[in-house]
Amino acid sequence: MNTKGKVFKYPDNVDTDVIIPARYLNTSDAKELSKHCMEDIDRDYVNNVRPGDVMVAGWNFGCGSSREHAPLVIKTCGTGCVIAKSFARIFYRNAINIGLPILECPEAADGISAGDEVSVDFDTGIITDITTQKTYRAQPFPEFIQNIISAGGLLKSLKK
Repeated sequence: MNTKGKVFKYPDNVDTDVIIPARYLNTSDAKELSKHCMEDIDRDYVNNVRPGDVMVAGWNFGCGSSREHAPLVIKTCGTGCVIAKSFARIFYRNAINIGLPILECPEAADGISAGDEVSVDFDTGIITDITTQKTYRAQPFPEFIQNIISAGGLLKSLKK
């Protein structure tokens, strides 16, 4: 499993209310919610993101509430992966549960710039910044977690 795309870069402590503002949580429709992904920090994100694009962030990405809506809207927008220095624990679990690929790699988060093109090999954990020709190594998920993500989330993997 791999992804390749343009980088959108964010700072430390991006919380779930920034990822999907609570004022929109009056629907459970992921497509409708995804129209508001990141709008309080990057109003143009939803207009510019393309399938496979990559979010890169600092420490504690996804802190705040425990809603699954946050990783769900990131995935629904077409984002192929989130790379961060670290993830809030509940966001980390929710991302796996809904099938959003994430990788912790502080070196990549520091070295990759907004607008760079990157490719990510989830089997090996190799992150390649195509723009700068630098590579980074994240710890890949074990096969059983990769299977959950590949299936589209925990419930879908259990149905298989």
